[in-house]
Order: sequence, then C-alpha cells, then structure tokens
Amino acid sequence: MTLEVNKGEIIGLIGPSGAGKSTMIKTMLGMEKADSGTALVLNTQMPNRHILGKIGYMAQSDALYDALTGLENLEFYGQMKGIAKKDLTLQIHHVARVVNLQDHLDKFVSGYSGGMKRRLSLAIALLGNPELLILDEPTVGIDPSLRRKIWAELDNIRQEGRSVFITTHVMDEAELTDKVALLLHGDVIAFDTPQGLKERYGVNTVEEAFLAAEDREEL
Repeated sequence: MTLEVNKGEIIGLIGPSGAGKSTMIKTMLGMEKADSGTALVLNTQMPNRHILGKIGYMAQSDALYDALTGLENLEFYGQMKGIAKKDLTLQIHHVARVVNLQDHLDKFVSGYSGGMKRRLSLAIALLGNPELLILDEPTVGIDPSLRRKIWAELDNIRQEGRSVFITTHVMDEAELTDKVALLLHGDVIAFDTPQGLKERYGVNTVEEAFLAAEDREEL
C-alpha cells in the first residue's frame, strides 16, 4: 500500500476491525517489519530509533503506570523524551488542559476511569511538540464536548505545520481530516479528501463512501 502524509496535514485512516489499521501504524513505527516495500517516516526509513523522538504515539492500549499519579506519568514520559524540566512543567500544564485532566493530576492512575486513562495517554503523546503525531483510536470513551476540544488542538498542530495520522471509528471525525484512507483487508481501497470521496461514490458522508467502496470491493 502507498500512503503519504505531508507536513501540516491530518490524515485519517478508517476501516473495520481486523482491516490492518494497527498493523500499519506498527509498521510506520518500526515495531513490525513490512513483508515487502519500505516505511519512510520523516524522510527516514523505519525502523530507526533516532527518529522516534520526533514522533508522538498513542496506542490503542494504554501504557501507563497505575502506581504513579497522572502528573508523575507525564513527568516520567516527558523526561524520557528529553524535555527540559522548565519546558516540561509548562507543557504538562498545557496538555492537561487540552484533555481536561488538570484537576486529576494528583490522583493515582489506578483510580482513573478508562476514559481518563485514554485522555492521559493522549496528553503524553502531545508532549514534546512532535513533528508527527500518530494516534490509534484516541477518542474512544471520550464525550463529544471534550472530543471537540481535542480536535481543536489537532487543528492547531496542523496550522503549526506538524502532521497528524489518526485512526478512528467515529465517522464524523473523518470529515475533519485533510485526507482519508479507506482500509480493507490490509489494502488502501481509496485515499482522497473527504469531499473527493463523497463525490467519487455519489454520497453525502464519508461513512457512506466507505460502505460504497466496501461493497464494490466485495463484488
């Protein structure tokens, strides 16, 4: 498959469970090796450990320390990213506000709800102002008002010339991207702007475009 993410773009990836979304992300990060071809991230062939510091990654499964507070988790990952202490304090304040966790940072993560853990994972991914943000289902379990706030932050990131690659099951979110890739059985069956996809399949929403594309592939 061929998929290109340019600077200052938000690229959405949608597809049914088992379509290969998480596998694609793991290949981009060098966590899995492609059967053929190459994965280039920030003009660097993956896997490459040195480039990982320029990437913010949020996985489907939360990699958090339950015995630490939310703040301690953010401090730990911020230090791992090499962020200076003074800058880290300011960044933690910012990302905590983005995900609406500023009043819960002193609580142990073991007491967080599933949605709070997802929000903390997103905050960690945002630390360090990464050139590329890779988010795997970031808004699962998050209420609509906070989801709107998170997308406002992603739009800010785009305007700064940084890039976002996001998988989602929320079709309304796909409408907010610059381009959407439709993934089925490990293949990108369509890749275009939301409007371009709707025009191609003669429908009114990205969700309808995906269903139409899926029907054609299954014929």
